[in-house]
This record gives sequence, C-alpha cells and structure tokens, in this order.
Amino acid sequence: MIKKNRTKIYALGQHISMSAHKARRVIDQIRGRSYEETLMILELMPYRASYSIFKLVYSAAANASDNMGSDETNLIICKAEVNEGTTVKKLKPRARGRSYPIKRPTCHITIGVKDISLYDEGYYFIDPYIHKDYRASLKKTSYSLQKPSYLLKIKKTRCKKRYTDMIDENMYSSGGLWDKK
Repeated sequence: MIKKNRTKIYALGQHISMSAHKARRVIDQIRGRSYEETLMILELMPYRASYSIFKLVYSAAANASDNMGSDETNLIICKAEVNEGTTVKKLKPRARGRSYPIKRPTCHITIGVKDISLYDEGYYFIDPYIHKDYRASLKKTSYSLQKPSYLLKIKKTRCKKRYTDMIDENMYSSGGLWDKK
C-alpha cells in the first residue's frame, strides 16, 4: 500500500502595507472554506485587503497543483493567519519647524491550503481549531430556498397603523429664522 504524503501547502506574503486588524476582518471570512468559494467571496468583498489575500490564495493553489499535483476543486483553506509586521515611521514637516510622526503599519499574511482527496474515504477530517467538517461543505453545492431555522422562530408583531389628526398648523411660526420677513 502506497502512503501519500499529507503535507500542507502555503503561500506567505510579507510586508504588505496595511493594518493587521483590517486584514483579519477579511481572513476571518475565508478560513475553513473551499478554494472556489473563497475566490468568489474575495472577488465580491469591498475591502482593500481582499485583493492581496486573493493573490495569496491563488498563489497557494498554484503551489499545491505544482508541488503535489492537486486538483483545485479538492483544496480547502486550512490555515489563514495575519501577523503584524514592522511599522514604517516617517516624519511629516509642519509649521514653525515642527514635525509630526506618521506610522505606516505592515502585516504578514499566511494562507495554507490542504488537499482533502489525499485523506482516506472513510476518514472525515475535522480541524480541531475550527471544528468544521470540510467534506460536508464541499458536498453541499445547491442552496435550498427554505428559510433558515433562526428566522422561523421569530414571530412578527402586528402593529395597527394609527393615523392622528394632530397637524401643527403653526409649524413655521415657532420662532427663530422663519419668523423674519
């Protein structure tokens, strides 16, 4: 029996000129998702960080297909982390010979992908850090048109529309700017 190598493939982007907090906002949305779903999410996100993360995800998938011969449909994002990098510090000249500091934060982004076809068919890989079954997310291709269960529990309150006849006839004569002629 031939044992296949179960290694993780990753792509690393260093010294990316953005805050680590802003990059984490995008990274949290793609962690644990399939490769194709991740690309769709990143294309539609309005954040500036999504473009550099998109390039890293694409690079990690290219590394997996080149190094291990993996198919892109079997890839999942198993590791996605953002670390703070160095801060570029500059001085902006101001009036009277003074200067104000300018800090440009950078970050290091690591995207790791895993090929789930390398695992045995009877073995379902559940990541202990994410607690998510990766194979179940890949099998679910069509979305049902039913309402989610959390929406079914909410009861809508019915409010009767009540009209009042209270109209302030002296709306513009309350004083102030409108009284002046």
